[in-house]
Amino acid sequence: MSLRLIYISVVLLALANVALAQQPAARQDTVIKGATIEIVQSYKPEVKQVPKPEMLPGLPPADTTRPSFKYEVPQQTLTYTYNAQPLRPLALAKDTAKLPFADYLKVGAGNLSTFYLDAGIGMLHGKNYESAIHLHHLSQKGSLANQQTSFSGLEADGTLHAKQHAFHAGLGILRNRYGLYGYDHDVYAYTNTDSLKQVFTGFRIDLDAQNEGDAGTKLGYKPAINFSYYGDHFKASEASFGFNLPATYNINDNFKAFLALSGDFTQYKVGSVYAFPNKVFKISPGVEYRNQYFTAHLFISPSFGESDYILPDLAVSFMIPKTQLAIKAGWQANVVRNTFEQLTTENPYLFNLYTWHQSHTSEIYAGIQSNIGKHLYFTGRLSWWQLDRMPLYLSDSADMKQFYIVYDNLNATSLQASIRYTLSNTFSVGFSGAWFRYYNGTQAEVWHVPHARFRGDFSLRPIPALTVGAYISILNNIHALDSFKNDVQLDDIIDIGASAEYLFIRRLSAFVQVNNILGNNYQRWLGYPSYGINIYGGLRVKF
Repeated sequence: MSLRLIYISVVLLALANVALAQQPAARQDTVIKGATIEIVQSYKPEVKQVPKPEMLPGLPPADTTRPSFKYEVPQQTLTYTYNAQPLRPLALAKDTAKLPFADYLKVGAGNLSTFYLDAGIGMLHGKNYESAIHLHHLSQKGSLANQQTSFSGLEADGTLHAKQHAFHAGLGILRNRYGLYGYDHDVYAYTNTDSLKQVFTGFRIDLDAQNEGDAGTKLGYKPAINFSYYGDHFKASEASFGFNLPATYNINDNFKAFLALSGDFTQYKVGSVYAFPNKVFKISPGVEYRNQYFTAHLFISPSFGESDYILPDLAVSFMIPKTQLAIKAGWQANVVRNTFEQLTTENPYLFNLYTWHQSHTSEIYAGIQSNIGKHLYFTGRLSWWQLDRMPLYLSDSADMKQFYIVYDNLNATSLQASIRYTLSNTFSVGFSGAWFRYYNGTQAEVWHVPHARFRGDFSLRPIPALTVGAYISILNNIHALDSFKNDVQLDDIIDIGASAEYLFIRRLSAFVQVNNILGNNYQRWLGYPSYGINIYGGLRVKF
């Protein structure tokens, strides 16, 4: 721009000099004539054109690096009171395949007049319902007079799925017979065998409903009611009604709240001479917290029955990161109603005119749980117990064939452990044990209660058509009072058994079962020796 100004100034000076030179010399005029100068400049802005890139489709370069994934599996905690909501897919193609051989019949016989029957029916199912029926019977007779038992039962279950709910009904029927042969056969000779026959009969009906909404449903519930009847050969009977109204609410991914109302009411009577009610009502609020490594739940349940209690259920579990080892601890208390059915299931030779009390148990425990690799699993638990009104069994001083109950308040420490190795469905072996040390009781011993229990089992499938198994059961340190009120320690119970089943064709197989291979006449209850060795076998038909 400065060069233009200089150029214009030079031109103007030149023009002025030319005009002065053309005027007469004599005339001197200092006035310069006016002139008009027009300067025109043309400017056009332009933007430089950028070449347009050519977009050609193509695959990105292949990623040849191998991804590395790491999964942290949180600990698995079982909650027995409340069931988790099922996972239900939004859409799933209809499965038209049928499971083969949903029904079976298993029949066998052997020494000791053994007759064995086991049958199952599972064919009754449809698109929105399923059912199962199980029928079983086992009867045996020993060498002693009136030494015989038989166990018969029927269980049926059915579930109907409708309107995002599962409606379930269950029915159980039983008839168990025992011979009262625990007397001294050299001293007593009974002619009325009907007085030596104890028969328990009963039934139970269960009804419940559970919501089966989407997996994201926060509220869960499963109301349930039950009715039952149980009686014996000597006019004892009890009728029971129970209910349970549990509900859960998922506050968020970590917290869950619980609330349950439950009650059990039983009326027991023996003819018209003896009767008492047996009832318990509980309110159980609680909360649970769970994250990747830590789980804790807290329940406080006021209980109202023969005595009122505050029943704690506190449990914490921590899984050590990058391991499969979980450390557990807790405090749990319960009320045991000691119904006639509960007591005679443990000791079928009990007098029906028994003294009734409810028991209270409280356990403080710590333990571990872990897997070693993919096949080995083990647990361990150390506990301290407070046992109020624990039922103990003493023989009748007359002929010693029946038992009565005494109650004792005592403490105990226990160690429980189990280990199992499983290799698919080919091989499995496991062992469990429980050791108890009782103290602070008013009785000299905890009569007819074992101090140690051991159980081992093993299963092997060497070829697809053959399955073999074995077990061992040990009960140790059992004390009783004889007819002279002397403390008697019963011999250790060692029961070893084995079984095998061979599949001839898909529908037919043969089995054999051997119990008490050592042939020991051990006594679980004083005066009641076992049958000895028992062998039976038969056929299983699938259809």
